[in-house]
Amino acid sequence: MKYLLIFLFILPGFVKAQDCKLIKETDPYTRQIKISSGFVHVDGGSVSIDADNKEIIVLFSLDGQEKCFDENSTAEVFFEGLKGKTQSRNQGTMNCEGLFQFVFRNTKNTPTTMLQRMMTKKITHIIFTGNSKKPVTVNIGPKEQEAIMSLATCVVNEGKTLLQ
Repeated sequence: MKYLLIFLFILPGFVKAQDCKLIKETDPYTRQIKISSGFVHVDGGSVSIDADNKEIIVLFSLDGQEKCFDENSTAEVFFEGLKGKTQSRNQGTMNCEGLFQFVFRNTKNTPTTMLQRMMTKKITHIIFTGNSKKPVTVNIGPKEQEAIMSLATCVVNEGKTLLQ
């Protein structure tokens, strides 16, 4: 019995826990809480995942010049272990700062297919096509793949707590 109690106290140290280090902010005017993953740097840019009580936003910020995106711009996302690609349009505003957004509704139900894949599968690379029609490929390394998967899971799970 004594050994069983010692084992139960030591067991949590061996279990791989998910470390969710998210940034929480409260809007001073609306008093709504917003959570953010902060930026994860990838080859050719960075990615941030944010959530509030209405939306979950995955924001890619691409480096370089001539990165203009509008509502007709597309991104082809390639996941490890899947032969096909997932294609999505820019859901942010028109800009020439290299900002590309995926916007998902924040609901208590299972996330959409693309968001679910981001939580469970590693993204190998993404091909962005903007106004210039010239494709820009962003490769994602192994450490960044794990970070994006982990942060997507954290933000989606924490985002559900913001629903009222």
